[in-house]
Amino acid sequence: MESKYIIPDKTRIGHIHLKVSDIDLSLKFYCDLLGFTLVTKMGTNAAFISAGGYHHHLGLNTWYSKNASPAPLSNTGLFHFAILLPSRKDLAVAYKRLMDFNYPITGTSDHGVSEAIYFNDPDRNGVEMYWDRPVED
Repeated sequence: MESKYIIPDKTRIGHIHLKVSDIDLSLKFYCDLLGFTLVTKMGTNAAFISAGGYHHHLGLNTWYSKNASPAPLSNTGLFHFAILLPSRKDLAVAYKRLMDFNYPITGTSDHGVSEAIYFNDPDRNGVEMYWDRPVED
């Protein structure tokens, strides 16, 4: 190939599908703890959840993973996905909820342009919640 293709500037990632071992356990984590809204559930095999009325930000499914163990850390696959929150206050509220429920946090970071907290879902999928500092900061 002679010219390098560059994906359009306004491209966004619309949703992520995660293989999980137990739909109900995942819904308790993502909806009850993190505050996502259940959009639809397909029996015990799949569920689609959202923030802010979008058709779905996360798909959760057990199509190939019902009652499975988490993938070994040395395997390839998803390291983590990130959830962008609107404000530092929203990040603080999320952090406090995790603390109130004694949910283990695997790390925190100040990236200069953003602040983040890191933790794993019940299937050891890595989750980052963060907020971006305003450009003027």
